[in-house]
Amino acid sequence: MDAVTLLTNDHDKVRRLFRDFETAEEAEDSARQETIAEQILHELEVHTSIEEEILYPAAGELSEETRKLMLEGVEEHHVVDTLMSEISDLGPDDEAFAAKMTVLIENVEHHAEEEESELFPKLREELGDAALKRLGTELAAAKERHEAGAATDGRSRDELYSLAQERDLPGRSSMTKEELAEALEDQ
Repeated sequence: MDAVTLLTNDHDKVRRLFRDFETAEEAEDSARQETIAEQILHELEVHTSIEEEILYPAAGELSEETRKLMLEGVEEHHVVDTLMSEISDLGPDDEAFAAKMTVLIENVEHHAEEEESELFPKLREELGDAALKRLGTELAAAKERHEAGAATDGRSRDELYSLAQERDLPGRSSMTKEELAEALEDQ
């Protein structure tokens, strides 16, 4: 899968979560809002990380116009990161929770639309299919690494061991919690 397709699929997944959050908010289902907000924050954290790690450095090497779009994207990520940090400190019963989620949704939708209508066409034009496929492979690998890291955060040794069993990680029975977490992240 090429880089543009992978990232657009991520955007679409987050858009669906945004609609689910809005539906839960209308229904005043705070437990569902909290669950969906956690999913949104996770998806955005992984997505922005891989863009900044893989895509943006590649875009920064292209035309001046593409470089400007990339720099704007980095700043938009900064705003999103700040909002995500503030949201993660709140519960769904906090009066600022839904308001901050609304602002996050608006910012991310603007950012995704800009990438899809401006940056991604420039990347297609300037990089070509083969380079976009290579970037897509790199993005997918980075996404797996970030997902694995998130999967180990805050888990007990027993939970990490179970995850290592599922992934058939060799030597897992003699590993400490830290070694399991590291091995799972390296996988």
